[in-house]
Amino acid sequence: QVQLVESGGGSVQAGGSLRLSCAVSGYPPKYTSVCMAWFREAPGKEREGVAAIDGDGTTNYVDSVKGRFTISKDNAKNTLYLQLTSLRPEDTGSYACAVDLRECRMFDGTWSDEDEYNWWGQGTQVTVSS
Repeated sequence: QVQLVESGGGSVQAGGSLRLSCAVSGYPPKYTSVCMAWFREAPGKEREGVAAIDGDGTTNYVDSVKGRFTISKDNAKNTLYLQLTSLRPEDTGSYACAVDLRECRMFDGTWSDEDEYNWWGQGTQVTVSS
């Protein structure tokens, strides 16, 4: 049973920073090249893909966060991270991590298609005030 547990959310002022973590457990050790991503959902808006990282370290970002957010992973700790800097009020939302046992490049769709991911965390809230 794959489990994902996020942490690190909170309330910050615009311009501040946060670091989100996603602890992943339960998927078979032979799956070393997997697609891992962060999505966010704000009230009244559809969930959107924020960033993804492939098995070889290739990263992708939604345009609105490029240059401000950084996705990374620590394979030894089975943990996915999202460093958020220069936060804006429009970054407010629930941030959830997602994993699929395929590499991102093997998706029928794109890395930001939520239907491509099999496992999801519960989410952690990020609130940015102006």
